[in-house]
Amino acid sequence: MNHVQRVRQLRKIIALDPAMAALFLADRPLEEKRLLLRNHLSNILLKIYDNCREMASLEWVTCRDTVWVLRNMLNTRSEELAGFSLLSYLDGLLHDRPVGPAPTAAFLAELRHLFKGIGGLANIYVEKPPAFLRYSGRTAARLRSADLSRMARKARGFVERYPCGMDDALVRQRSLNRQRLFHAFGITDLEWNDWTWHTRNIIRDPDVLGSLITLSGEERATVTMARKQRIPFGITPYTVSLMDPNNTGTWDRAIRAQVIPPRQYVERIIALRQDPACSSDFMSEGDTSPIDGITRRYPGIVILKPVLTCPQICVYCQRNWQIRDTCSAGAALGDHKLEQALRWIEKTREISEVLVTGGDPLILADDRLEMILARLSQMEHVVRIRIGTRTPVTLPQRITESLVRAITRFHEPGRREMLIITHFEHPTEITPEAMQAVQRFRLFGVGVYNQLVFTYYNSRKFEAAALRQQLRLIGVTPYYTFNTKGKEETDDYRVPIARLLQEQQEEARLFPGAVRTDEIVFNVPRLGKNYLRAGQNRDMIALLPDGRRVYEFHPWEKKMALMETYIYTDVSIYHYLKRLRRDGEQIRDYNSIWYYY
Repeated sequence: MNHVQRVRQLRKIIALDPAMAALFLADRPLEEKRLLLRNHLSNILLKIYDNCREMASLEWVTCRDTVWVLRNMLNTRSEELAGFSLLSYLDGLLHDRPVGPAPTAAFLAELRHLFKGIGGLANIYVEKPPAFLRYSGRTAARLRSADLSRMARKARGFVERYPCGMDDALVRQRSLNRQRLFHAFGITDLEWNDWTWHTRNIIRDPDVLGSLITLSGEERATVTMARKQRIPFGITPYTVSLMDPNNTGTWDRAIRAQVIPPRQYVERIIALRQDPACSSDFMSEGDTSPIDGITRRYPGIVILKPVLTCPQICVYCQRNWQIRDTCSAGAALGDHKLEQALRWIEKTREISEVLVTGGDPLILADDRLEMILARLSQMEHVVRIRIGTRTPVTLPQRITESLVRAITRFHEPGRREMLIITHFEHPTEITPEAMQAVQRFRLFGVGVYNQLVFTYYNSRKFEAAALRQQLRLIGVTPYYTFNTKGKEETDDYRVPIARLLQEQQEEARLFPGAVRTDEIVFNVPRLGKNYLRAGQNRDMIALLPDGRRVYEFHPWEKKMALMETYIYTDVSIYHYLKRLRRDGEQIRDYNSIWYYY
């Protein structure tokens, strides 16, 4: 589609609201148009408020939301924050005075749905009002029950698409995988069950990895490039045993995506390293670290990082800028700095909770970890200690009886709580070994919670819901679902915020409360967690010509302290849906995504 055709499409879109089209096309000063457009949108709101019965209640809500979003984008403050004026851009296109790049298909798709929503034409409710609304009593209840059963069957149909590592077929497949690895490494069960054997044999070389599982040409090339450029890369033999040796691109794609970087990631990391003005510290932890080994963003919670390495590197890791390699020498905080960090916590009596993370603190020896926990437990003001670790997922052999004793002995109900915060990304990671690791903590009353990073590779319809269901069955409580960090190098992993909202408000709602207990958040650089479920914590302030939405996020200190907000440019819904279509998804299943803001 050329520029002329896209402008023609634009005219068709604004014609969905004739009054707005007339205002856009009028030969008036821009600021006069702004005022008239805002008045028109206000009048739409007044009309639907005063004549609400003319429109179905939920369609009324969609209309209200879209009107509010467009009004907000027409504000001069929004334009200043976003560095882009939608009004100037549209006015220029419609009067053959373009003031920016040509409108993309993604931009036109967003605008089309916005105008449809304003006109009450969203059509996201394709079914008629349910029959039970016309009845009462037992008749209504039976009809309602039938409707609920249909909803449940539909949800189950989606969930059953996703294999789980506890399924008999996958358990057998992975048993065969282990036998192949035993033969390749010349080992027995004795070595395999020793976690230190795994850390001594982390797979970093693409040729070694390619001898164990089939790698595509692209995978081999990017791993080779990453190693050459000293970009952290490493996979535990255990995780390799979870992969499809034939690389069919089906059930293990989420596991591969976590550890095998895409070309875009590697090339972008190389480019960023060559830019002296670019900081790899995306979360601005340097601005929240009062002393080495400590990060503090909240009044009563502190992060202690005794080690900055892991047995396995996640491509989308928040702290990949601090991690040199898997199990790298010198990654542990030295004795002197660790002592200073512990003394800082001891003196800062406002701290009541410590998150021990890194890197992965369970890569430390038992006695080193136990010493840290013992010091923290001696501080009366510390009533909760969390340990952030992926080892139950990537190296469950590490969860030995001696390690569990070293941790759980500090769990004292009524006085001090110990918690394990882990990170399962997909149902295929849930295995009998992982369940055993979790249950070893649970037997001592220590809770295990999950932090899910919502990436493209677990974002299909009901995929995250399937994970939460299986997590509960092995003893893990869903805790947080994080929006993927907005780092340029991780664009292949990012998902529109609208998809995360859609998943939580449509799919997760169909599961029992114990399964959907997690909170959806965006960990905003420098500011901390922003709760996405709460619409008052953010505003959509712009729609860029490439179809990306721009948001203003409010800090958690809102109405408590005068802090700056954070401006974030999301990934395009249009391109996300195109990618899903290429992967075999039915896009009609995601139709409502456009109306989540």
